[in-house]
Amino acid sequence: MTTADIREQVSLAMNACEDKKAENLCLLQLDKDSSALSDFFVICSGNNPRQVQAISDEVELRLKRAGNYPNHIEGYNQAEWVLLDYVDFVVHVFSEKARNYYSLERLWKSAKLLSREELLAERAKITKEIAGGETPRPKTPAARAGAKRKTSSHVGSALKKHKPAKAKKAAKKSAKSGSKKPKKK
Repeated sequence: MTTADIREQVSLAMNACEDKKAENLCLLQLDKDSSALSDFFVICSGNNPRQVQAISDEVELRLKRAGNYPNHIEGYNQAEWVLLDYVDFVVHVFSEKARNYYSLERLWKSAKLLSREELLAERAKITKEIAGGETPRPKTPAARAGAKRKTSSHVGSALKKHKPAKAKKAAKKSAKSGSKKPKKK
């Protein structure tokens, strides 16, 4: 994924959180020098377990529609701290009590706190640079290894293209014999 794509996906996640009335929504841009494996943390809170699950469901749904699937989901059933790992960014949906206890903003104090406007402005700048002739990072499978799960639609389309061995043998046999209809047993 290019940097502009990542920023767009983060923006989609933030929109989903806002639409489900998430509280204290914030975005942390993590330092490249830190030991973090992601570029961004989207952090928000829900008032009760149902809202925490609704927020995480909406984030997952919107990003799936955009073709981005979580690499890992943790804590959904307990609904105290739901973590949606998209490799390049992580969405943390907390209950108010868990958010105060873990205080990720304090834990990652070296991270830069960004507003949505700053994120979108940065994304527009990067998109403009790419359009101006700078080539984006390639979307190679090796670069995204392990980051995405194959969906059932991908598997379904692959199965439609694949013919079972019996069908292949029958097609060869009918082609050799010159008959257009396969023989009934």
